[in-house]
Amino acid sequence: MRRACWAAVMVFALLYVAAIALLLIGTFGWFGNERDPLVGVFLAPLGWPWNRLVDFAPESLWPWLAAAAPVVNLAILALLCRLRFRSPSGIATRP
Repeated sequence: MRRACWAAVMVFALLYVAAIALLLIGTFGWFGNERDPLVGVFLAPLGWPWNRLVDFAPESLWPWLAAAAPVVNLAILALLCRLRFRSPSGIATRP
């Protein structure tokens, strides 16, 4: 079960890296692709619900906060995996 939990964290991290890569490629037109900033749509679902809070920040920070929102979900997933498989004594045990 521990491996499945950490596999989910790794899959989420890979999806985040892929979405950031697609955003950069589409925004800057790398590798001969046309510039299309709408490729950022792949990043939005990974950051839900935290990307809804971006509106409360100054408008100049919106792109950066929207791109960083999935990091919050990644941290929560990693924390849940760590807490779920922690032993009560604080000493790591193998399943």
